[in-house]
Amino acid sequence: MALVEWQESAFAIKTQAELLGLNRTSLYYQPVEPTAEEVAVKHRIDELYTASPFYGSRRITACLRREGQLVNRKQVQRQMREMGIEGIAPKPNLSLAKPGHQVFPYLLKGLVIDKPNQVWGIEIV
Repeated sequence: MALVEWQESAFAIKTQAELLGLNRTSLYYQPVEPTAEEVAVKHRIDELYTASPFYGSRRITACLRREGQLVNRKQVQRQMREMGIEGIAPKPNLSLAKPGHQVFPYLLKGLVIDKPNQVWGIEIV
């Protein structure tokens, strides 16, 4: 966007935007500074997350509401996304094998286990 020449250019703004591969509406957008209230909420979200990194947007929203702040979950989600934080929780597809992962054979396959203490097992990690 810094490459666009606004005054005394040989090309129109439309042509410059096309050549740079930019959308013209993004050239005129002026970002809005966050309000002091929003900054205070972000600081409190950061404090709650630092104390309990496993808290997600629902739990943080509940904590903020208990403190008397009027926030909804989507607002907390947006602010957490802007700050680049998310609750620590298992992600999907954790049981899928990674490429190159060695698969060990199941040594008890086909063995009939019908007595106590016939088979013992241990896992060494």
